[in-house]
Amino acid sequence: QCPWGAPNTTSISCSLADVMSEQLAKELQLEEENAAFPEAVAVAEGPFITGENIDTSSDLMLAQMLQMEFDREYDAQLRREEKKINGDSKVSISFENYRKVHPYDSDSSEDEVDWQDTRHDPYRADKPTTTPRKGFIGKGKDITTKHDEVVCGRKNTARMENFAPEFQVGDGIGMDLKLSNQVFNALKQHAYSEERRSARLHEKKEHSTAEKAVDPKTRLLLYKMVNAGMLETITGCISTGKESVVFHAYGGKSATEDKVIPPECAIKVFKTTLNEFKNRDKYIKDDYRFKDRFSKLNPRKIIRMWAEKEMHNLTRMQNAGIPCPQVVILKKHVLVMSFIGQDQVPAPKLKDVTLSSEDMKKAYYQILNMMQQLYKECNLVHADLSEYNMLWHDGKVWLIDVSQSVEPTHPHGLEFLFRDCRNVSQFFEKGGVAEALNERELFNAVSGLNITAENEVDFQAEIEALEKMNEDHVQNHGKKLSMFSSDGDPPIYDE
Repeated sequence: QCPWGAPNTTSISCSLADVMSEQLAKELQLEEENAAFPEAVAVAEGPFITGENIDTSSDLMLAQMLQMEFDREYDAQLRREEKKINGDSKVSISFENYRKVHPYDSDSSEDEVDWQDTRHDPYRADKPTTTPRKGFIGKGKDITTKHDEVVCGRKNTARMENFAPEFQVGDGIGMDLKLSNQVFNALKQHAYSEERRSARLHEKKEHSTAEKAVDPKTRLLLYKMVNAGMLETITGCISTGKESVVFHAYGGKSATEDKVIPPECAIKVFKTTLNEFKNRDKYIKDDYRFKDRFSKLNPRKIIRMWAEKEMHNLTRMQNAGIPCPQVVILKKHVLVMSFIGQDQVPAPKLKDVTLSSEDMKKAYYQILNMMQQLYKECNLVHADLSEYNMLWHDGKVWLIDVSQSVEPTHPHGLEFLFRDCRNVSQFFEKGGVAEALNERELFNAVSGLNITAENEVDFQAEIEALEKMNEDHVQNHGKKLSMFSSDGDPPIYDE
């Protein structure tokens, strides 16, 4: 016979009813399975199903097989998620409660058991047993009271879970640790102190102007100045002090033609930390220009008044021709002035610069003249005049930091003047200026008073007597008229 010849097939004739019969379909399926798997094992009775005794004729069995395959894939996906989330962390999470566990899942052996796949962690310490109201458990020699060292140690370890989340207690909670009462109390006190410290630092950072930094409200004020075109750019911090932080900025364009903004500006931001002003309220509460507006119950307003006070004092000095920064604008506790220096380099303080004998003598007479102008023409006392608040620029002395300056009618105005005279006299005497007057002679030269006292104690006693007399006079006849009406002060914006 030719192998390439057409096979002899005998056609079996059957009716349409026989073709559609389910019995015929089952018989044909069994014949095909027997031909393909002649050594098939009969289906065993029992609850366990394996790959060799599967009966696909049952719809229920097919559904169970599909469900088992789906559960395996679901569990494998959960394991991959666990591994991805946990990584190398000592503290791990488990999705064991969400897994589908079947008795006929024989992929893993009984010897290989992952503790994360079990519902009970063998390494987790048992919860401390509660002590009944009677105070002890057990009988006879096995009695255990609530003061037992082991019981108290386990309770203290479990109570560490109540600490603040930011307090790191480590992974010892999951072990059978026993903390003594002394150690637990120390940890508890430390956790409480750290929580209070972090809250205090966060509040200070958010609501106050810190060293070389500004709070969000101050930053918003600076952004508004830049966006309005008043300032071109803010370069950085140039000075920090007890009460303020000074930044350098390049001036922009003014909104009005009569107001000219200098090319370089100094931005003085008064610190909003209240502890900086707890001892400085005496400069404001006894100043008759701000006495009616002073309120010790609202320290935030005191800080704004402090900035406004410096603006008014600088304006008086500028009108009198005293070398000082020119006021540009005031917004709340941010004061913009002209920059004393050049190319972002501030002018040196008088204590940091080395002057020749001629320049030192020139500086002394200039300061003497400025103190007289400040007292007689501006009706002010600097109240903090020293070599730290005087700059040397363009061959002359410039006065800065006049926020604490008061009028001579202040209850302590003459005391502040005498202190300024002492600072100036001592500095120039050390600098080698032979013509420098002592503090008592300088005080009489500036104030125009003729106090003749042989020693400093009697001199200060007479100053206090004059202040007392002046205070009684002011209280009887009313406060002195304000001079702000003729200052021509720059505008104050309170946005």
